[in-house]
Amino acid sequence: MLLPCAVLWCIILSAISLWIPAAAQNKEPYAMRISCGARDDTTTKPTNTLWYRDFGYTGGKFANATVPSFIEPPLKTLRYFPLSDGLQNCYIINNVPRGHYQVRLFFALIADPSFDSEPTFDISIDGTQIYSLKSGWSNIDEQSFVEAYVFVTDRSFTTCFHSTGHGDPSILSIEILQIDDNSYYFGPLWGKGTVLRTAKRMTCGSGKSVFDEDYGGNHWGGDRFWLGVSSFPDSGQPTSTEHNISQTSILPNFYPENLYQSAIVGDDDQPDLSFQMEVDPNKKYSVWFHLSEIDSKITGEGQRVFDILLNGDIAFENVDIIRKTGGTYAALVLNSTIEASGRTLTITFRTKPGSHAIINAIEVFEVIIAESRTLAKEVKALQNLKASLGLPRRFGWNGDPCVPQQHPWSGVDCHFDRKIVKWVIDGLGLDNQGLKGFLPNDIAKLQHLQSINFSDNSLYGGIPSSLGTIAGLQILDLSYNQLNGSIPQSLGRLMKLQILNLNGNLLSGRVPANLGGRPLHRASFNFTGNAGLCGIPGLPTCGPHLSVAVKIGIAFGVLFALLLVVLCVLIWWKRRENILRARKIAAAREAPYAKARTQFGRDVQMTKHYRPHEARNNAESGSNLLS
Repeated sequence: MLLPCAVLWCIILSAISLWIPAAAQNKEPYAMRISCGARDDTTTKPTNTLWYRDFGYTGGKFANATVPSFIEPPLKTLRYFPLSDGLQNCYIINNVPRGHYQVRLFFALIADPSFDSEPTFDISIDGTQIYSLKSGWSNIDEQSFVEAYVFVTDRSFTTCFHSTGHGDPSILSIEILQIDDNSYYFGPLWGKGTVLRTAKRMTCGSGKSVFDEDYGGNHWGGDRFWLGVSSFPDSGQPTSTEHNISQTSILPNFYPENLYQSAIVGDDDQPDLSFQMEVDPNKKYSVWFHLSEIDSKITGEGQRVFDILLNGDIAFENVDIIRKTGGTYAALVLNSTIEASGRTLTITFRTKPGSHAIINAIEVFEVIIAESRTLAKEVKALQNLKASLGLPRRFGWNGDPCVPQQHPWSGVDCHFDRKIVKWVIDGLGLDNQGLKGFLPNDIAKLQHLQSINFSDNSLYGGIPSSLGTIAGLQILDLSYNQLNGSIPQSLGRLMKLQILNLNGNLLSGRVPANLGGRPLHRASFNFTGNAGLCGIPGLPTCGPHLSVAVKIGIAFGVLFALLLVVLCVLIWWKRRENILRARKIAAAREAPYAKARTQFGRDVQMTKHYRPHEARNNAESGSNLLS
């Protein structure tokens, strides 16, 4: 009886395992589209795409938008970031499910003639710089946006815009579209430490630019934009078909069928095809070729054979589409990676004798190694420091403090720690910046600090004793502020401290002994300009030194004396109340009724002295006594 049950359970588990992938494919991927500068959600035609109102930004202002390209979404507002808001501003989107994402940012122009007509700036995603807008971008359709494929690992997505001094960065929209986790696998470099930036994507033969949405593509493939080209500059003729194409829209990339229904083919005069594009030198590029035999004249193997070359080197040799796919009207995808040594990437389709080359679509991605991020607890500590110091927006402390390396935070020095594979903070230089805040205790979470300089500001409050836990601190300059209180004893534990400037503050009390003698050992310490400090040469002499136990004893003595005084006051007050009460009683005895009774008693006594019979009796008693 147990065996049939076990078999039945295996069948059930098998059915569930077969059902789960299908269910997962039917699930809609996460999609977040933001209309920058918009105060309300909106939809755009013809697909009724939903765009959420503007949120998640760190600064900037909204303005009306001028859309320079027909491929951009027809949105009416944008967000721009003036230089007064800092050199870097970001959108931070939280609660994004972990996974693989297509991210696309559209740019636009501010609809105001008083602004620069075309800003240029840098763009980063999660700390990795992915693109720099080039002059003239507003006149080139495919340069009015930037697109990248990234992994979200901590449920938070950040994209930042870094001013380069050429106008204010202006953002029309942001799209974060979940795609298949394994999409665009290109080899060993692929993974969560890699970003793919779309350098070129084109559909060949039709001459019509389209999005995946226009093709009715699967949402798990994202919503790619395909630039339509009908021919290459020096070669090729367009061709197309309405025949169904097999082996399309399959995971992980989900390419739409329509992509393979048009192509560019060679002719008798020029059987080869060639295409060139500008790239950045010394960068790696992942190139994807989309092929399908849609020419009705080609029906068997060996009738169309060609090589594919990248910058003159063979990437694929003897490509025979029918042989690889098993027939006509079937999709074939090939991928190769190349490191470009110059500024040009040349793609050549070189035919064998008697053949003509064909290509349906091409994708080119720049392979970018993702930057390591700054240690999370140190980023949090800097954010708290930003709040406590009241840093103005012009500092632009947004995003990651150390990356991209081209745009670190102002006043922050970074160091890459190879042991933990993270960036850490080893220096803070915010001297003479007009700061009016205080130093928080959790500044000590910046445990890799070697130098702190907050001099010539208006910082108030005490010196955090936690600074004494930053073992590697060599320079601490807090001079010319409004710091008060005593110097923490913990600073004496900083054995690497070489420069300590606390002059020009409102500090008081004895300079700790473990600091006072340090200048004899080639250290430079300055305590002058603090009227309340004492205890070292150059400062007033302190009174008798009292131990902690004595200070506690004095404190208890003062408290006891205070309680004794309070007790005496209470006793005095109680006695005074008793006296007042007695006086009131005495006063009550002097009332008219009391006086009347007293007078009556006196009259009775007087009457007794003048009664005649009492006098006679008294005389007789006296005579008897004499006889």
